[in-house]
Amino acid sequence: MNITYSLIGVIGTLVVAFIVSLLLPGIERKFIHARIQQRVGPPITSPGIMAPIKFFFKQTISPNSPMPGLYNSLPLISLIVIMVLLVILIPEMYFLGAFASVIAIVGLLKVEEIMYMFMGSLSKSILSVRMPFPDMAKGAKHPETPRTFLEELSTLRAFRLIAFGSFPVYIALFVSVAVTGSIYLADIVAYQQQNGPILFTVAGALGAVVFFIGYMILLNEYPFAILKTKADVIEGPYLEYAAKYRSYVYLTRGFLMFVLATLFATLFLGIAPNILNPSFIITLVVALLFPMIMGVMSAFSPIFTYKQFYPTVAAVSILGVLAIVAAFL
Repeated sequence: MNITYSLIGVIGTLVVAFIVSLLLPGIERKFIHARIQQRVGPPITSPGIMAPIKFFFKQTISPNSPMPGLYNSLPLISLIVIMVLLVILIPEMYFLGAFASVIAIVGLLKVEEIMYMFMGSLSKSILSVRMPFPDMAKGAKHPETPRTFLEELSTLRAFRLIAFGSFPVYIALFVSVAVTGSIYLADIVAYQQQNGPILFTVAGALGAVVFFIGYMILLNEYPFAILKTKADVIEGPYLEYAAKYRSYVYLTRGFLMFVLATLFATLFLGIAPNILNPSFIITLVVALLFPMIMGVMSAFSPIFTYKQFYPTVAAVSILGVLAIVAAFL
């Protein structure tokens, strides 16, 4: 009976999470971006449901890549990694011990981030067409000029994101560790059930601000969208993905939006995701609020260059350190 109950909880939570994640991009664009820009906007189902379906039935094009199979599988791998992250947040999986800990969460998020570097480095084409430039034929005007593909530039930006840009979210994760004195999700949730949500402490409030900025950075949303530039058609490492592989890109982004919000609810509110728990409704509310707030901030924010990005991330990271210090006071 307990095993059946646990399976229902885990599978049911995954199903609900996936359904909600399909609607989150549409809610952000329909009720936030469109309203701010004073237009009707697309249907709620368009970005998260109809777009993946449309691309899934388009003709599959094999890009010019040294490892096309691996390159095309990267969005699906990212989706699986994020699903695993959600699974370890579910209370029924806390028996996994160290795997259900903040350290494991950091590792999985890093794997998701490094996928961008692989995406950029494995693509050697422009809009799925091989375009060697400059001409390498004998007598060419610039035979020694190095050739650089747009996705390689995205790889460099992805490295900057991994090496520096994601500091805020990881620092924020350890605010709950500093408050509870444990890296294990079971202990963090149990502490808040006994003592109240960490969010309503000074350390928790500061950590929540830092976490949300990190949430926007991990989602590559303006003004922190350093993975996307005008040069590569606003797509960054996603430029060459077509057909069903682009469908996975859409699905992955929506699911990441939900899982990051769920992670916040677990670490700062003490509400672990479980469809059988009535408190799960609060997780859904958080999952809806985060994209809305992000949509407002991105709509009224400038597009950061590196000169604005680095100081902002540094300041937010310092704020996160102060939150950890406050947890010990």
